[in-house]
Amino acid sequence: MIDKRARERLNELRGVLVGLASSEGDMLHLMREAIENWEPSDEFSARGTVLSVGDGIASVKGLDNVRYGEILIFSGGIRGMVEELKRDYVSCIIFGDDDQITEGSSVRRTGKTAGIPVGEGFLGRVVDALGTPIDGKGKIDAHGYMPIEAPAPQIIERQSVSEPMQTGILCIDSMFPIGKGQRELIIGDRQTGKTAIAVDTILNQKGKDVICIYVAIGQKASSVAQICATLKENGADKYTVVVNSSASDSPSLQYIAPYAGCALAEYFMYSGRDVLIVYDDLSKHAIAYRTLSLLLERSPGREAYPGDVFYLHSRLLERSARLSDKLGGGSMTALPIVETQAGDVSAYIPTNIISITDGQIFLESELFFEGQRPAVNIGLSVSRVGGAAQTSALKKASGGLRLTLAQYKEIEVFNQFSSELDEATAKRLRHGKNLLSLLKQEQYKPLKQYEQVVLLVAAMANVFDEVSENEVDAFKYKVLDYVSNELDDVCTTLEKSGKLSDIDKQRIIDAAKECVSKVQ
Repeated sequence: MIDKRARERLNELRGVLVGLASSEGDMLHLMREAIENWEPSDEFSARGTVLSVGDGIASVKGLDNVRYGEILIFSGGIRGMVEELKRDYVSCIIFGDDDQITEGSSVRRTGKTAGIPVGEGFLGRVVDALGTPIDGKGKIDAHGYMPIEAPAPQIIERQSVSEPMQTGILCIDSMFPIGKGQRELIIGDRQTGKTAIAVDTILNQKGKDVICIYVAIGQKASSVAQICATLKENGADKYTVVVNSSASDSPSLQYIAPYAGCALAEYFMYSGRDVLIVYDDLSKHAIAYRTLSLLLERSPGREAYPGDVFYLHSRLLERSARLSDKLGGGSMTALPIVETQAGDVSAYIPTNIISITDGQIFLESELFFEGQRPAVNIGLSVSRVGGAAQTSALKKASGGLRLTLAQYKEIEVFNQFSSELDEATAKRLRHGKNLLSLLKQEQYKPLKQYEQVVLLVAAMANVFDEVSENEVDAFKYKVLDYVSNELDDVCTTLEKSGKLSDIDKQRIIDAAKECVSKVQ
């Protein structure tokens, strides 16, 4: 029995030879020349037939030369993507409603891998995982088309992380700084402020020529609408793209959503721009992939996830990088979000992503309910490369902050079992409590670089020790107003250069002390 692909090759060649019938000259010579110059087309078996369909998965036969990841067109114009190659058929995930697809219906190949339209027109818009606008503002004029799956930049195409990507959050920028091109995980239980940190970071990029992309995976539509309203209210929507695959969308769309957002980010990165991308959250992304894998009859493993679930996120996050100057010097900074259950960071997905990223910001429920917000656990949080990207002013101002807080935590534990404290210990306790109060920050109010430096310099010089713990939050804004009015030149230098001289440091301390004395 002749192979189906060989038959199609012969039929294609036959069509070429039939076309020679009207030609003049030596027919044998023309036929020999046509056969020697003939190259078979790659487009064999352009159409197939649906064997079965259900739960967003379709089995298709007849597409013998189809590629993994290729887009197929089903009846009604519904698109799908090849996700599993079997001996006699292929399995596809369907993007949309599969009610119009029935057994025996026709399927057409496109020859294209899954991709998303890209361009400057996407800024300020809300799109779905396929790049279709869902904000009611009309069609988007695309400048190109990017595949959602692409190889990560090679080592030789990258350069070291050396520029800050400031969040505007004092406790993060001072102790766990993030650099452009870094991947910093935000991890914690439900309702501990993970998304708030990501949104604050987006708001802090205003006026800094940074493109922001927020990818919502499996979130409630109302929550995403609220985030969009916050971005618009603060003027951040103009440089932000929201890619939304809500909880009501199919697992197929939730699966490709972060890759679509990454493809958009790559368009800007390879244009020489700096990009910040937030994946909110990869826990739901892993669950969507697990659902698809089980429907595709792949073998379940630990926690029912398939064996390649690590590759699912590693090939996504490895695409974040800071490109070499030869390639334009653009960067993609990733802030993936992962939800834990009862603070268990040893679960399968959290451990996977911790090992992929360059550090994590761990948010603790107990701190959150105690009123310490953002509820960053100083002991478990770390930034593995951000210190190299921290500005010299912040590095100089925050020197010893983390050690001081660690010592305060130890003293606080022993203080629970002691009724009397010597004066030196009581002073260190008061200093530590006021430092923690200083690190509290209102949501959607990121601090500028010079504001962070002023607060840290004043705090490390014990200026806030004379203020009661409950008044630190209100008092710090009085200090900022006073210093910015009295030392306008110092604040401007700090914001522009990121450098802090010893003279300016002392001037800040003196001004802060003057403010304390005047208020009290």
